[in-house]
Amino acid sequence: MSKLLRKFKTGRYFGITVLVVMAVFFWGIFKISSPDNFGSPKLMTDYLQTSIQYAVGGCGLYFIVVMGLFDFSIGANIVLSSIVGVLLSRQFGYFGLIFGCLFCGTLIGCFNGALYSKLRIPSMIVTVGLMLVLESVANYVVTLDTSGFPGKLTDSNILAFNHAPWNYIVAVSTFLLMFFILRFTKIGTYCNAIGSNELVAKNMGINIEKYKFIAFVLLHFFVGIMALLTVSYGRGMLAVTGMESMDRNFKPLMGTFFGIAFKKYGCPVTAIVIGEFIITMIFNGLVALNVPTTINDFVTGAVLLIIVTLTNRGLKGSVVK
Repeated sequence: MSKLLRKFKTGRYFGITVLVVMAVFFWGIFKISSPDNFGSPKLMTDYLQTSIQYAVGGCGLYFIVVMGLFDFSIGANIVLSSIVGVLLSRQFGYFGLIFGCLFCGTLIGCFNGALYSKLRIPSMIVTVGLMLVLESVANYVVTLDTSGFPGKLTDSNILAFNHAPWNYIVAVSTFLLMFFILRFTKIGTYCNAIGSNELVAKNMGINIEKYKFIAFVLLHFFVGIMALLTVSYGRGMLAVTGMESMDRNFKPLMGTFFGIAFKKYGCPVTAIVIGEFIITMIFNGLVALNVPTTINDFVTGAVLLIIVTLTNRGLKGSVVK
């Protein structure tokens, strides 16, 4: 019996159980605290539709964060890819919207990965510079939209990804792709190996630079999908400057932290999806309680740190990267 219990506590189902219990716990707290403004079926649907967008980006971020890298330019990529998708949708409808978001996102990933590999400087420094460049490019691209509604999806015939079922179909397809890559391809195996010990992975013959490049490409392909869902849900996208796009980096990153923390249970994709839902519930629960934005951000960040700390404590004597 004790053997079965130990096996359960280190297995996939234990990790999923912990995540579900956390989700129910936070739902219960906010439902009791604000029964009229939180937790109704319609509001829960809204929370879910918002959280799946962040979860798609969180899945992409996993590929680089698990290797100890980070990319500050994903928010700027979302903005630029969304605007390119809107611009192309004026002439090519759904094809232009989908192709514009995914192709632009992936192309930026190729550029980021190549630049990181060639410059050989920390990814955070490279991507901060790229964030500023992409914001400038987005502001130029939006001027090419002469429709009178720059950055806006005004055609009601191309808003299928704004609501169910197509937004869920896109999101679930992305999660299944993430699961397939991690479970059944060398990319997932090697990304985790590089993150565990880059020197050992290199000595095993893994081409470190190649797989870091691939990780950046995959990240921004997923960001392109996130851009598609984001611009559809919001029916448009505004160009920004002065690093204002950075705010779009952190909610996907929060989901990625859940994925990294629950990787040991073999359920990183599930953890990202449920984790983003938990974060979205916490944020909206605090809004329902009329908590000021600054306090909301503080509480959300503190809860995230506590959750990740409790679920990701390393072994005694282990080295923290």
